[in-house]
Amino acid sequence: MSMNLSAKLDELQRGDRQLETTVALCEIRTQLQELTKSVESCQTEVSEVKRDMVAIKQELDTVQQVKEEIEELREYVDRLEEHSHRRKLRLLEQGLTLFLSYAILAAVLGMLQFGYNTGVINAPEVNIENFMKDVYKDRYGEDISDDSVKTLYSVAVSIFAIGGMVGGFSGGAIANRFGRKGGLLLNNVLGIVGACLMGFTKLAESYEMLFFGRFIIGVNCGLNTSLVPMYISEIAPLNLRGGLGTVNQLAVTVGLLVSQVLGIEQILGTNEGWPVLLGLAICPAILQLLLLPVCPESPRYLLITKQWEEEARKALRRLRASNQVEEDIEEMRAEERAQQAESTISMTELICSPTLRAPLVIGVVMQLSQQLSGINAVFYYSTNLFTSSGLTDESAKFATIGIGAIMVCMTLVSIPLMDRTGRRTLHLYGLGGMFIFSIFITISFLIKEMIDWMSYISVVSTLCFVVFFAVGPGSIPWMITAELFSQGPRPAAMSIAVLVNWLANFLVGIGFPSMKSSLENYTFLPFSAFLAIFWIFTYKKVPETKNKTFEEILALFRHGNDRSSLRDSRLYGSMLNCVNALEGHIPPAESAALMVAEEKPHPDSFVFAAGSERSSVAPAQPERPPPPLPPPRFPNSGV
Repeated sequence: MSMNLSAKLDELQRGDRQLETTVALCEIRTQLQELTKSVESCQTEVSEVKRDMVAIKQELDTVQQVKEEIEELREYVDRLEEHSHRRKLRLLEQGLTLFLSYAILAAVLGMLQFGYNTGVINAPEVNIENFMKDVYKDRYGEDISDDSVKTLYSVAVSIFAIGGMVGGFSGGAIANRFGRKGGLLLNNVLGIVGACLMGFTKLAESYEMLFFGRFIIGVNCGLNTSLVPMYISEIAPLNLRGGLGTVNQLAVTVGLLVSQVLGIEQILGTNEGWPVLLGLAICPAILQLLLLPVCPESPRYLLITKQWEEEARKALRRLRASNQVEEDIEEMRAEERAQQAESTISMTELICSPTLRAPLVIGVVMQLSQQLSGINAVFYYSTNLFTSSGLTDESAKFATIGIGAIMVCMTLVSIPLMDRTGRRTLHLYGLGGMFIFSIFITISFLIKEMIDWMSYISVVSTLCFVVFFAVGPGSIPWMITAELFSQGPRPAAMSIAVLVNWLANFLVGIGFPSMKSSLENYTFLPFSAFLAIFWIFTYKKVPETKNKTFEEILALFRHGNDRSSLRDSRLYGSMLNCVNALEGHIPPAESAALMVAEEKPHPDSFVFAAGSERSSVAPAQPERPPPPLPPPRFPNSGV
């Protein structure tokens, strides 16, 4: 019995072991299946890792290729910078040639015309007023009031400025249509007509003819003030542009002096001689008609505006007296590239352009600083001003001649200073000195009745006022407006600036007599306030343009005033630093593309860099710019 029970127990134990084994085997089989799945998953991950490693290698190869291309581009930019620096050094070595002097002399006769007609109306004031009284009495049989005569004389003075506004505003269109030289030649027709009308005023017994003649000669002078600085700035070498630009003002001052000398009573300042005095304005026009046809057209106009490269080369060879004109051609081409997007800019586009708004504002304010300084009050009414300060009529006229002589002398002094000291510095000195002596003029007016010799202090202060005007504000506004703009917007900018100049000229001419009668001894205080404002503006906003090419000046405004460009450059710079720091990491393809985009030589950034004085490289034989590199191809980077 016990044996059977033991056997049964053994059987039961064996059955339990089989059951446990079966369960264990099932568990092992399940685990093996999971392990097989894990192994398969690992194999898949290993395959993905292999693919990632291949992609990583490709990206690393791309980054390496991008860096190599960047190094090539950097070398290319360095070569271009070096070449541009050598070109600029050669441009700065150009000198004044005989034919260039002749061309400038012929051109500035237009500014001499402007100066002559600005000052010619001053000395014969009493003679002209007497003529108007006689004509009025002959016509209407009664005497005209003194106030009415003063008003008519103010019209004769100020209508010249109205014509100047019309001519100045038309200067850009004339310059683009007929060229700088062609416009000057056509303009002399107006000069001859206006001079004839003024010269025959007394013979015709018509002061209306005087008004009309002054208007026509004003149109002529307005065109001259736009065309002559433009022509001279475009034919002058880079290192002489400031000094030769000052020749504009020298011609103006010579014209003023000639008109003042001829206007004294001993020569033409008489009742019979004043029509001849006004009619002599025909001489600069005829002389320019004889001299200017020999001169070439502006090379910049021929090359950039008309695209006549061979004609531009011929003009440059004559002006430079050399066959080596490649540096000038390259500078013009650089200017053309820098301003290509605005090559046909209109006045509306100029005003709306964010990049050109800052130089336009500077050009306009510089013109206002010339006219609202009070200098035209001195030019137009100096004889009357000196008489009211206590001088005799004869002494007042000779003091007026002294103004003209000092203007000529100080303008001659400022010619070498312009390219040595700089435009901005001289303008600040000029405005500051004018401000100080305008205060002295006011003080001398206030106490002249208490102290007899204060009338002489008034004269000396006025002469010093003119000295500082000649140092800066006399010539720099005409010059710097042409320098602030490249070939495309220059005519439109000159038109706007000259229009503003003549408008301010008109307001001073027509308003000064009324201002003098109402303010009396405080007449110059408003001009003192304006001078202080213009000094602060010049100090804060006006850049130095000495020895800078036109494209460098353009780049200066783009980099200095375009905040969005500055922000973008900082952003790209940070991205570039991140890419350069990557050595063992994988940069995305977009970063490589951004890095290449940043390292490509953008025209504006290149031009700005080209102007930096990096090293003194001795000029060698004229060389061609290095050949452009082929555009880089960057796989997997979108570039």
